[in-house]
Amino acid sequence: MVKIKLLFLGVLLHLALLVSANEGMWIPTLLKKYNIEEMQQMGFRLTADDIYSINHNSLKDAVVLFGGGCTGELVSAEGLLLTNHHCGYRQIQSHSSVEHDYLTDGFWAKSREEELTNPGLTVRFLDRMEDVTEKVMEGTDSLTGEDMEKKITRNIYEIKKEAKVDERYAADVKPIFKGNQYFLYVYKVYRDVRLVGAPPSAIGKFGGDTDNWMWPRHTGDFSIFRVYADKNNEPADYSPDNVPYTPKKFFPISMKGVQPEDFVMIFGFPGSTDEYLPSFAVELLMQQSDPDKIKIRTTKLDILRGQMEADPKVRIQYASKYASTSNSWKRWQGEIRGLKRMDALGIKNEFEGEFKNWYGQSEELSAKYESLLPDFERLYVELTPFDRAKNYYDEVVKRGTDIFQLAQNTPRNVSAWNKSDAETQQKVKDEILKRIEAHFKDYDQATDEHVFTALLRMYKADLDPSFLPKEFSELLSKYDDEKLLKKVYRKSILTDKAKFTDLVRNLDEKAIERLQKDPIVALYDQLAGYYQANVERPYSQINDEIDKLQKTYMAGIMAMKEGQALYPDANLTLRVAYGKVEGYKPRDGVEYNYFTTVKGIMEKDNPDIYDYDVPQRLRDLYAAKDFGRYAEDRQMHVAFTASIHTTGGNSGSPAINANGELIGINFDRCWEGTMSDIMFDPDQCRNIMVDIRYVLFIIDKFAGAGYLLDEMQLVPAEQAVETNTDSI
Repeated sequence: MVKIKLLFLGVLLHLALLVSANEGMWIPTLLKKYNIEEMQQMGFRLTADDIYSINHNSLKDAVVLFGGGCTGELVSAEGLLLTNHHCGYRQIQSHSSVEHDYLTDGFWAKSREEELTNPGLTVRFLDRMEDVTEKVMEGTDSLTGEDMEKKITRNIYEIKKEAKVDERYAADVKPIFKGNQYFLYVYKVYRDVRLVGAPPSAIGKFGGDTDNWMWPRHTGDFSIFRVYADKNNEPADYSPDNVPYTPKKFFPISMKGVQPEDFVMIFGFPGSTDEYLPSFAVELLMQQSDPDKIKIRTTKLDILRGQMEADPKVRIQYASKYASTSNSWKRWQGEIRGLKRMDALGIKNEFEGEFKNWYGQSEELSAKYESLLPDFERLYVELTPFDRAKNYYDEVVKRGTDIFQLAQNTPRNVSAWNKSDAETQQKVKDEILKRIEAHFKDYDQATDEHVFTALLRMYKADLDPSFLPKEFSELLSKYDDEKLLKKVYRKSILTDKAKFTDLVRNLDEKAIERLQKDPIVALYDQLAGYYQANVERPYSQINDEIDKLQKTYMAGIMAMKEGQALYPDANLTLRVAYGKVEGYKPRDGVEYNYFTTVKGIMEKDNPDIYDYDVPQRLRDLYAAKDFGRYAEDRQMHVAFTASIHTTGGNSGSPAINANGELIGINFDRCWEGTMSDIMFDPDQCRNIMVDIRYVLFIIDKFAGAGYLLDEMQLVPAEQAVETNTDSI
């Protein structure tokens, strides 16, 4: 009994630490119920309705889902939008060439006519959100298993169909709390989004992958876009007749800066977290899943880095691919380190002990939950070998090489082709031709050949033979790398842009049959088919069982914590997170300040290293201490940290002060805190934001694009509190 009491006390102390550190990514509609009182006690001067309201304009109307996985914010009445440099990186890179290297030199439109279009790029404004749990679960009381899932899927389809007013809107229904609750999200989608400005990579990506996930940080991670609409301010495809979008709300910009203990709120679209996993899942992640993926990506990154350093053209072609590959690679390493340092398994086991103690209080609860944790353990043991096979397939076959990614998008089905009409066939051709253009723009055959052979060798060497097609294993055993390339890679029509384009333009039954026999397509299909039959199916079946248990486990946690504020895992929907400005102590004898300055940029300056080669203009401004009105105590602040719970998807999120003014743009987390997707540590988890004054300084003093500031509402430091207090 004494042991149980001590265990319970330990878990309560842990939970108390989490609450005091403002852990969580909170649903905006529930702020009034759970959070606003605490936020105001921390210094926030606005109300819950000022953050989110369906009855009047609110801060949520100035926040957008940018592209497929970032956040952006409106900062002018003329549709001007800020997000991260790395969020706009693909667009910046797509407009770059050796002749016009916007990655290296930056880009600044001097007029609206010079702003660059970005086909396919959208921004989504959340129109409304609604709890639709009852509608989703309607008619499921007597159903179980697959029948229940089918009914839920059908209900969701009908809810989305009814909610989507017209083509201007998109509707989505997403589960929260592991499927114990459902929310509807209706978005207004704008499709004409143009690039306005971006600093050179030596500012916007300063420090590159070396500094990624690290603090102290000196990265001016921002880019500027403009949202366009038709003459009625409604979404429209690109047209020269479109006009800048007039938002319902945009953020005023504070010139005051931040001080330790200041309240900060992050408003955005965090992508994915798993805070309620059982100990068995965390153990698998730490001991196998993350290490597998780190190993494969290390090999790939080493190859890409060598090729990029040797050839400027390859550097541009693979800049975005390298960055996206490296991003998670480094995060996974920090995640493992942080979970080990926190003794995450010990904490999870303690919580599971509390859970057992709770359900053990009654026979009814015991009947419902006592088999849960043993079933989790059994299923994760079964999942382990399939998890490794999935990690390798995803990292090697699915996304490892350029040529395989192109092979994924070639037509296979002759019967379906013959049954389709001419219009449909032409659409298929046009889509493949677009992919060919995009592929070859950022493709270097020699580079991809190195990746191809290295990753396929790992695939064979590291997986149990039962997870590999016999023909594949024999192929790699029979040929060395050079012969493998000659026999498979270089015989493929997918390596020849002209021939492949010509074949697609004249696509017919014979052409499709020829593609089916192409050595690269055939090899990809062999690996994919074997994976689907021998890995994907059992992996999915086991995971389906785990998901059912996870839903039950989450329901149990919610019942155990009834009356307490719980936040759902992130799922790329609008959330609010908040905390305070503060530094941290990453290890014994080391303490980090909460901000960095341009002085640190100059200390890292190294013309011999691309990511640290400071532009001469910035050197000159620093030497002259020409920081204009953007400095604080004659220093130009660059970035700052706060104890706010963020994750991927929060990139580009507005950092907002107590008055609802923009003070920075969120862009990263410290490496020591990357385990926050699994477990939040109040001592180590810090989000990193670029100081908005540094953004303005770069736009104005560095780029000479100060005309953009004329659109913005800048709140002078001495007026910030008074002005906003009067407006409350």
